[in-house]
Amino acid sequence: MRILLSNDDGYFAPGLAQLASTLATFAEVTVVAPERDRSGASNSLTLDRPLIVRQTPNGFYHVNGTPTDCVHLAVTGLLPELPDMVISGINHGSNMGDDTVYSGTVAAATEGFLLGIPSIAVSLVNVGGENFQTAADFVADLAKRFAADPIKEPTLLNVNVPDVKPEAICGVEVTRLGKRHKAEPVVKAVNPRNQTVYWVGAAGAAQDAGPGTDFHAVARNYISVTPLQVDLTRYAQLDMLKGWIQA
Repeated sequence: MRILLSNDDGYFAPGLAQLASTLATFAEVTVVAPERDRSGASNSLTLDRPLIVRQTPNGFYHVNGTPTDCVHLAVTGLLPELPDMVISGINHGSNMGDDTVYSGTVAAATEGFLLGIPSIAVSLVNVGGENFQTAADFVADLAKRFAADPIKEPTLLNVNVPDVKPEAICGVEVTRLGKRHKAEPVVKAVNPRNQTVYWVGAAGAAQDAGPGTDFHAVARNYISVTPLQVDLTRYAQLDMLKGWIQA
């Protein structure tokens, strides 16, 4: 099994290294990741300058671009053969609910999906980052399961794993995305050059976090697995909009 591994935290991130070493026990793993932290890059492609690929002593490739750049470049030119799966992560922090719109971790997996390759995004839900192996082992099991019994439909999965020891995991739930409150206000400050600067505020607390959501699962120490799609069409409004346009 050939697996392309990427992330948005950068090629030096501990979650990436942990996942790469775990997957390498049963698969041929190629790592192509950003040269620096690109959290929040979403699905952006770099179109205004050329991209440079470098390789580190441990064999990881890193790119001066976004997570989407990394996967696009790898699949459309860098790799001699197409991967059987694209996996993005392990992200240091959650990607639940609205986070998926901004997440570079989810974006890297989405690019694999758009290119016709089954893809998984995986995140460790805590800023502590003490139990990457819990997430790595679960994703490895998912990849093995997929190799033995592939899902017969286009596949893009968003996985969020509680930051606990394996024995503390209560199970796995297939979930939908929840929703957060609006983000906290921007943080205004003055830099050493006496310029006013702004930091984007923290993500809001969970609002739609009831049973069946990713938030609800993780809060109870369940691993959340959410199937995603890319079609943004709001089908319920098609007929209404046709009537409004033609009125």
